[in-house]
Amino acid sequence: MPTLRKDSPVFVTGASGFIGGKLAERLLADGRQVRVLSRRLLPELAARGAEVILGDLQDRPALDRGCHAADTVFHVAGRVGVWGPPDDFFRVNVEGTRHVIAACRDAKVPRLVYTSSPSVVYNGGDLAGLDESAPLCTAAPCAYPTSKAAAEKLVLAANDPTLATVALRPHLVWGPGDKNVVPRIMALARAGKLKIVGSGRNKVDITHITNVVDAHLLAELALGKFQISNPKSQMPAAAGRAYFITNGEPVVLWDWINEVLRGVGVPEIKSHVPLPVAYAAGGLLEAVWRLGKKSGEPPMTRFVAKEMATDHWFKIDAARRDLGYHPLVSVAQGTAELIAHFRAGITF
Repeated sequence: MPTLRKDSPVFVTGASGFIGGKLAERLLADGRQVRVLSRRLLPELAARGAEVILGDLQDRPALDRGCHAADTVFHVAGRVGVWGPPDDFFRVNVEGTRHVIAACRDAKVPRLVYTSSPSVVYNGGDLAGLDESAPLCTAAPCAYPTSKAAAEKLVLAANDPTLATVALRPHLVWGPGDKNVVPRIMALARAGKLKIVGSGRNKVDITHITNVVDAHLLAELALGKFQISNPKSQMPAAAGRAYFITNGEPVVLWDWINEVLRGVGVPEIKSHVPLPVAYAAGGLLEAVWRLGKKSGEPPMTRFVAKEMATDHWFKIDAARRDLGYHPLVSVAQGTAELIAHFRAGITF
């Protein structure tokens, strides 16, 4: 396989987040020169040798500084969430991505790896065994899926002989450093505020952070043969394509949640709420939050109700074929480590 130069910098946006931070840590551990974009200081990454560039996706000078002479840009930053003004999501996810692409072009960066989301194919129903041929969503109960879909389209359309691009769609990422998925489940369960939505038999892909970082590095490597300085360079198979990234072993969501809860001594979730009831409640709460201009997210939304009750698992055959992606940390291994950490009082 081709190797990538370690004497040229790489630029990671969104390094204050879970995926971006872990990716930056791995790159530094591999001896790479790493620049990161963040809206706040990141002393731990700086102490490891990263150059921290303060700014956001609207800050073109910061993006230009990060992209200067960079070998690869990992665009991980984005506006996440299930609630908020649509303009906020589109300004960050779409216009911000447009700025990143422009900065890559001006700096003649040869490779762009974009962190997308499986929600780009959200259709309001079960997503069972979908592959990358599934159409992108154009409407959803919140702006996150549609904004990410629009951003992914920009990235893939930007692929050309001067810039090789690829988009990764990691699903429900968890593991060491997770401050959202598992901690939020634990907090709701301990407070008695978590209920099974629907039948409780829906199958979902969960993806360990180690595998997600591996996928990003493999995507960079898959584009590694592409050099704009070589007119005979062939565009790699991965260029201009999107890939689902999962553990490749979907779980029954509520069985897995209860396994974790049992392991850490928290009572299992047994109460059910029918999906139509949760969906209607989500719509009502959204109206209350919107009309009352309340801060934060409603305790239930229509999007969350569907996500908690429907199947969403995806095929990763294309990632295996084109990226050489093979999940190294299994669900069983990651879950055992997660439980052991909680039992030992170690916070992720």
